[in-house]
Amino acid sequence: MNLKLLEIIACPICHGRLFFYTTSQKELVCITDRIAYPIKDGIPILIKNRARIISIPESHL
Repeated sequence: MNLKLLEIIACPICHGRLFFYTTSQKELVCITDRIAYPIKDGIPILIKNRARIISIPESHL
C-alpha cells in the first residue's frame, strides 16, 4: 500500500485519521471508532460492514 495515501484518506465513519497497522494482516485503523479496515491487494476496503471492531489494547497503537 502506498503510505502517501494516508495523507489524503480518512475514516468513512468519523472522517478522522487512519493509521497503517500490521498484524497477521495489513489494516487501516481508526483509533476514534476502534475499527480496522482490511487492505486487499494493496487497496484499502473502507466499507463499514467489511471492517472489524478492535479491542481497547489494539486501539492504543
